[in-house]
Amino acid sequence: MKALSNKNNLQVLYEDNHIIVVNKRAGDIVQGDKTGDKPLSEVVKSYLKEKYNKPGNVYLGVVHRLDRPTSGIVLFAKTSKALPRLNKLFKEKEAKKTYWAVVKNKPEKPSDILVHWMKRNPKQNKSYAHKNEVPDSKKAVLHYKTIKALDRYFLLEVELETGRHHQIRSQLSAIGSPIKGDLKYGFDRSNKNASIHLHAHKLEFTHPVKKEKMFFTAPLPKDPVWDVCSE
Repeated sequence: MKALSNKNNLQVLYEDNHIIVVNKRAGDIVQGDKTGDKPLSEVVKSYLKEKYNKPGNVYLGVVHRLDRPTSGIVLFAKTSKALPRLNKLFKEKEAKKTYWAVVKNKPEKPSDILVHWMKRNPKQNKSYAHKNEVPDSKKAVLHYKTIKALDRYFLLEVELETGRHHQIRSQLSAIGSPIKGDLKYGFDRSNKNASIHLHAHKLEFTHPVKKEKMFFTAPLPKDPVWDVCSE
């Protein structure tokens, strides 16, 4: 999938002097990696540079990330004052992140708290969810509830307590409900655009400078399955 290339592809949900919130498309990488594709962070910098006609370098701090095939809300810091405060907020789990996931199989329980021990395999770029603690594993906790039955799939709302590598993808797969399009975690076929049906739908946090409560909702991607979810 091609990364964003110009500001016309950038969906800005909110911006002020200290932060900018964007709706990431599936396929965009948040930060640069070995692929060499232009990351979202650089696209946002280009957007700010052009918008404000800045002659020099643009400051932008990456606060958190989303997996490349995932869409939804990404928050960036525009000032060196905001970045450490936002980092602290996320580290101390004071930012509330809510995801929507379209899964293949209906979970046994309409809602539940999933607790696993996650072990990452860097070579495979994959994390495995274990029921019991294993060496070098980290505890992972998420809450989910089933909010809609589709023709062939089920829409879940997921809230994270921890932020582990591929956590939602791995934990839902571990209970037999892999995310649509997620070949890596057990779905039987990929989506045509190589996305997965996982969307960072809502984000709630306290503004790092104004100290006001901020709440954002990212519109769903346009495709037949997501369209049905929003009806």
